[in-house]
Amino acid sequence: MNTRKTRWALSVLVAILVVPGAVSAAAGITGESATPPPVSAPALEDYGLEVKSGEDLYRPDPALPDLSRFTREAVESRLASRPDQAPNVTVERIGDVSALGDFVDEGRAREWVIRQFSHPQAILVNSGKVTLEDVYRQVDDARYMERMENGAYIVRLPLVVRHGATLVIRDQTLRLSEERGAFFANDGWLFAIDSKILGWREQANGPATFRKKTDFRPFFVGWGGSETFILGTTMANLGYHQSKSYGFAIAQYSEFDNEILKRSAPHAWLVESTFEDLYYGFYCYEAEDVAIVNNVYRDNIVYGIDPHDYSEGLIIAGNEVYGTREKHGIIISRQVNNSWIIGNRSYNNGLSGIVLDRQSRNNVVANNVSYDNQGDGIGLYESPDNLLWGNRLMNNLRNGIRVRNSTNVDLYHNVAVLNGTWGIYGQLKDLSATDRNFKEDFYDYEVSMTVVGGELASNASGPISSDNPEYIALYNVGMRFPRSEAGIHFEGVLGHFQMQIFDALLNKDRAVLIKPSGVVAGKVTQVEN
Repeated sequence: MNTRKTRWALSVLVAILVVPGAVSAAAGITGESATPPPVSAPALEDYGLEVKSGEDLYRPDPALPDLSRFTREAVESRLASRPDQAPNVTVERIGDVSALGDFVDEGRAREWVIRQFSHPQAILVNSGKVTLEDVYRQVDDARYMERMENGAYIVRLPLVVRHGATLVIRDQTLRLSEERGAFFANDGWLFAIDSKILGWREQANGPATFRKKTDFRPFFVGWGGSETFILGTTMANLGYHQSKSYGFAIAQYSEFDNEILKRSAPHAWLVESTFEDLYYGFYCYEAEDVAIVNNVYRDNIVYGIDPHDYSEGLIIAGNEVYGTREKHGIIISRQVNNSWIIGNRSYNNGLSGIVLDRQSRNNVVANNVSYDNQGDGIGLYESPDNLLWGNRLMNNLRNGIRVRNSTNVDLYHNVAVLNGTWGIYGQLKDLSATDRNFKEDFYDYEVSMTVVGGELASNASGPISSDNPEYIALYNVGMRFPRSEAGIHFEGVLGHFQMQIFDALLNKDRAVLIKPSGVVAGKVTQVEN
């Protein structure tokens, strides 16, 4: 697996050689340090405006991944390719099981001792192609696993699919006992098809609904080298505030453990399934080639979909994400690169509909609909070199699109209407007073963007605003139906050139490029938002 430094070096090289205008952004990475960047930007009087042909800003439709391969037939084909070997299932102490290491280190074993009333044990699917019925028969102990009158299975120990083994859950219900500390760890191959996997509160004979973040609830984790296929399945009432225990997680082993295990990045397909009342609806760490396609994420606690740290090649497509209680519907954070967020609907979430965060680069966010969120429709935080194409952002409490401390951002053919502040807002924000780790989560105090096509209509503060940018280019942007009595108006740098912008865009069908004419630092003017 590539190291983080190798990935970082490659992203710099790609940015410099391939991405137009990305040199300054790449240079910001090379200046990565444990201290925040200086809070300075070009002064207003340093800017000039160039009128140019709109053809100079042309770019073709983005190449999008083929979603037709994520089908029921494709999942069944993967299952059929697994060898038909005899099932082998045992109940053993958990001490030397790699898939359980994170849950017995640093005092966490106490949780299982208390809940199991003994030295912690787990149900281990050791080898073969195994069904839940196979597991039940080989465990053969109602203290650990029971089949209920309605045919559902309840597990009262951690359930582990070991490396090389395959577990198939088809047309069944699996309940994970909250009181007994059950959870589900995949270190091999898992196929959950047309089933239910639920956290279960035995005392109430009902689902383990969320109470507070520190209260244990069962969870699922797929480890490095694992393959997880979730198809037509409901996963609900899982996860709490502990590492890798968030609800549904796909994670690489720690660097120390993987020096021994030598596992590749974990993979997963989540297709046509429902994820409800999970602490995090989806979380991943150092995952690759994960597909999250045509699912429903509803009423999850902190995030709906949250790919994290150093994951790549993800496809998040065709999902409906709503009712997230605390934060964002969809967020990718900390160098989640070269991925696609396409054709999703994200609405009624506690903060923003879609967010790219902490140096997530070279991603395509296209054809999404984000509305009625309590933050922005789409937010880019400290994440340069991204493309937003053909998205619709409506009636969000804050901005349609926010671009914060991010450079070389292309905004093409997006529609932002009826949002609570700006249609598009370019923001410079000083993060020095936060608890941010500036070595790991470095950023540049710069913003730059190209805005082409689309419509910015009837947003409360106006169509578009930006703190003093490295550059801003505009062409063929619709700005009708202002909500202000003053009509369409700009502030800051754009306000300084308002008449020239209107003349070029509306009267001459030309593009404008606004940028500093010289390298002169001055105190930035920020719009409060």
